[in-house]
Amino acid sequence: MAGKKVLIVYAHQEPRSFNGSLKRVAVEELNRQGCAVTVSDLYAMDFEPRATRKDIAGVLCNPDFFRYGVEAYEACKKRSLTSDIIDEQKKVQEADLVIFQDKLALLSLTTGGMAEMYTKTGVSGDFRYFLWPLQHGTLHFCGFKILAPQISFAPEIASEEERKEMVASWAQRLKTIWKEEPILCTPPWYFGQ
Repeated sequence: MAGKKVLIVYAHQEPRSFNGSLKRVAVEELNRQGCAVTVSDLYAMDFEPRATRKDIAGVLCNPDFFRYGVEAYEACKKRSLTSDIIDEQKKVQEADLVIFQDKLALLSLTTGGMAEMYTKTGVSGDFRYFLWPLQHGTLHFCGFKILAPQISFAPEIASEEERKEMVASWAQRLKTIWKEEPILCTPPWYFGQ
């Protein structure tokens, strides 16, 4: 959809990996649609994912007893968060779609196990249980509308043909991504009735 802004938050140490292929396909397909695509490559940026005192550029409210929530809140009001955090916040605010991912959010992820391992009767349990904290507890809570996840099961043990099918499936989905309806982000979607 021409003119849409897309942010891809990419976190994998190997650009030639399967995850790298999924990122490249997303960039190519969304650019082809006329979208402005930005990639935040967290490894290339050496992005610090932990919440620490270093996130605050200004003077702390209480330097004797550090409470991240209080300090980050005050730093946000005073515009004294570090530039890397401000830059990433700006990217999210400006994006129409975040692939990570009011906005739409879409999780594109890979697993180490086969699909049958991530069912209600599988050894790892239903994959939706794992998605609840991130999709509902973080993204939905922050106002995102959540699209169904794109899960590529066990690419490490899949054949080359199966991996190509996974990448092709992702590319095909991206062609109609703007027409997808968000999931009903409620406990029944994750845990059943």
